[in-house]
Amino acid sequence: MKLIRHQNSDLWNWSPVEQLSTLSQEINRLFDSPFGEFTRHMELLNGRMPALDVYEDKDNLIVKAELPGMKREEIDISFHDGTLTISGERKYEQKNQDAETHRAERFVGKFHRTLALPKPVQSDKATATYKDGILTVTLPKTEEAKPKQIQVNVN
Repeated sequence: MKLIRHQNSDLWNWSPVEQLSTLSQEINRLFDSPFGEFTRHMELLNGRMPALDVYEDKDNLIVKAELPGMKREEIDISFHDGTLTISGERKYEQKNQDAETHRAERFVGKFHRTLALPKPVQSDKATATYKDGILTVTLPKTEEAKPKQIQVNVN
């Protein structure tokens, strides 16, 4: 009888730590994916969280937030450790006491939206403007975050 030796046996390559790590990742994905995304989308749809656009040009990261019907004084912007937070409070409009409400769908109350910025920025040079219900936050990128051209020398 010949003895056949398998060099790449799955038994020897099996790692319980790796299996637990994979299991942990799958559990996190299960809880984050359906419920986390669903909750975030519902908050966006019902106006509790402002919808955002985040993009960059050569020198800046730009964040635009939809905040219709708000006043500048009602909007707070903060930056800490690579994270931008936009918060505020939509106030309830006082109506005529004789008015009868048939439908009230607009969100009233406090909100906040926090996002980790994709690049390092110079927060001390950030600017913000608010026009026609759109908040625009411009954050200059650090020199390290800006794209650089590298010349290839031919010998």
